[in-house]
Parts: sequence; C-alpha cells; structure tokens
Amino acid sequence: MRKVFKLEDLDCANCAAKMEDAINKIDGVEKATMSFMTQKLTIVADDDRFDEIMDEVERVCSKVEPDMTILR
Repeated sequence: MRKVFKLEDLDCANCAAKMEDAINKIDGVEKATMSFMTQKLTIVADDDRFDEIMDEVERVCSKVEPDMTILR
C-alpha cells in the first residue's frame, strides 16, 4: 500500500533525512521518502500491518523531531 501523509512542523532538512533512514529500516516498509520542501511523507508498506507500521513510524520520528506531527 502506498500512502502520502502531510507533515506539520518539520523544521530541519537534516532531521527529515535521519527520519527517512530510520523509517526505511522498519520491518514491513518497502520504501519511504520524506520531503522537507513539500512537508510530505510517502510510504510504501505492507497492507496488513499498515496501521502498526505507522505507529512505529511515529515513534521513530518523535525521537528525532518531537514537535513534528504526521497528519493521518
């Protein structure tokens, strides 16, 4: 499943790159791209576990950029 999410309060391009790397290491994620310029996260992941994967994505991202929100 491929979905695009809008990001709120992403303030750092370097942080976006760190989060993208961490998201791509999550089990079940085929590919993830995080764009600082467009403030969007595009993720391709396993359909059956998508919500579980997104919960893990939010945990990983909050460690790098605590104030950023992924709008589901």
